[in-house]
Amino acid sequence: MKPMAHLGVGIGWRPEIADAVERLSGLDWVEVVAENVCPGHLPESLLRLRERGTLVVPHGVSLGLGGADRPDPAKLAALGERAVALGAPLVTEHIAFVRTSSPVLEAGHLLPVPRTRDALDVLCENVRIAQDALPVPLALENIAALFSWPGEELTEGQFLTELVERTGVRLLIDVANLHTNRINRGEDPAAVLDAIPLEALAYVHVAGGVERGGVWHDTHAHPVPPVVLDLLAELRSRVEPAGVLLERDDDFPAEAELAGELAAIRAVVTAGPAAPGRPATAGSGPAVTGPGTEPGTEPGTEPGTEPPGAEPRPVEESTRTRVALGQAALLSALVAGTPVPEGFDRRRIRVQARALAAKRADVVAKLAPELPVILGGPDAYREVFLSYAKGRPMTSGYRRDALDFAEDLLIRDLPADPAARRRLTAWWQDRAGARPPRRIVRWARTLVGRAA
Repeated sequence: MKPMAHLGVGIGWRPEIADAVERLSGLDWVEVVAENVCPGHLPESLLRLRERGTLVVPHGVSLGLGGADRPDPAKLAALGERAVALGAPLVTEHIAFVRTSSPVLEAGHLLPVPRTRDALDVLCENVRIAQDALPVPLALENIAALFSWPGEELTEGQFLTELVERTGVRLLIDVANLHTNRINRGEDPAAVLDAIPLEALAYVHVAGGVERGGVWHDTHAHPVPPVVLDLLAELRSRVEPAGVLLERDDDFPAEAELAGELAAIRAVVTAGPAAPGRPATAGSGPAVTGPGTEPGTEPGTEPGTEPPGAEPRPVEESTRTRVALGQAALLSALVAGTPVPEGFDRRRIRVQARALAAKRADVVAKLAPELPVILGGPDAYREVFLSYAKGRPMTSGYRRDALDFAEDLLIRDLPADPAARRRLTAWWQDRAGARPPRRIVRWARTLVGRAA
């Protein structure tokens, strides 16, 4: 695998801190959420950064390469267009699933895939499809998780190592996510770093979070804690990363605080020589048994693996079906209130379900800031939205969710204040491009909903 080009120390570009990012001294590069930019209408701030030689890398959040379905060609094309428009040397995404197609449900969040042979086979094929479609190399990020899947067959290190060996994909290691998974899933970050092929490292993420009730929430809205910088130092002691990036997505601090966090990251990265990178082996870490890992199995003969140079075998549809059923049962429990599948930690699933609903309310409020105003303020909006979310899982993204929420209120003749209801009607009509449902239609829909 060819060495990554040097990136240096960077920050996640966000519109809220665009001016501050342009003023930060010594900034080498930025990362932008791919879905938040339009190739033909790039923000002026990003254009100015590019003009002065600052590298911009698009970071996707919606592909769901760990999902049971094959990647959406339109989403792959959109990600590739952004890479070309930004002149990026690579694009990045996540090892996660975000939706199911049967039933049609959207998490609105990155959810962990089970570390099983079936899930790995599906992920590897999806990654190869993405690699073939994208105009630049792809790197995948380890995600933060609130819960573990029952019946896992591989450790995190084994899962990531085999993914790299079978696809040649690069890794984006988020050390904040390693800390999250230490608290939430009892995983040893050092064992993960010891097991994975660090020669495949594209770059590193650093971010802040907060612990509540024994659960670490990867908020990207808090300062980077010393324990995460310690993990960056752990990684730095093993390999010199091509790039390290600070992520901040909410509760943005003053410019001086951002500069201070970047300085702390730079100090860790430049603190002495790194140990030379070394190839990891699939056997690194604790032994785990499961299908294809029985003692005496010859290398390269496990299900889903091929001899070097051989054409990968297509994943059987029955494998995708098994993965789909497991993911659908879990996501339905998280967003539609169905029973929690056997083997999951029910308390953790409840925490995750509440977090998903809260994030959904927050994102809709950001996309449609008029709604909290029309509904009487943030608290009143949040109460009404969370009640709506219990019975209406998201199916088509946050923008559609905002419209569906407004339509649901109108169907139920809400809000009670006639003036507020007129404002909501005008808001919905302006964005939906249609006349609001007539009163008789609203009554009919309400009766149908009660009967269901």
